[in-house]
Amino acid sequence: MRDVDIALEQLVQAVVNSKECKRYREELRLVKLRPGLKEELDEFRMRNFRLQNSEDVAFDKIEEFEKEYEEFRADPLVSDFLASELAVCRMVQNISDKLTEALEFE
Repeated sequence: MRDVDIALEQLVQAVVNSKECKRYREELRLVKLRPGLKEELDEFRMRNFRLQNSEDVAFDKIEEFEKEYEEFRADPLVSDFLASELAVCRMVQNISDKLTEALEFE
């Protein structure tokens, strides 16, 4: 187990020191400088999550949500933050997928 712990710590450090994670932290810092923006982003992400995970996903609800937040997402600070967040999420998902694949989980 010690080998796994060492490798895990190295992986954590590699992720934390990655350009994606550094960019995310910088974008988050900038977001927090604008009063209320972090809360607006949290609300946007929560609503988006609920919409994507709803059993009653109607195209009109998705379209309404996208229109409602179109101007919000056009803000360069918002779009840069969301893009950096997505890059980190994809990296973590890729790590998880590769580990699961290597373990041959079914």
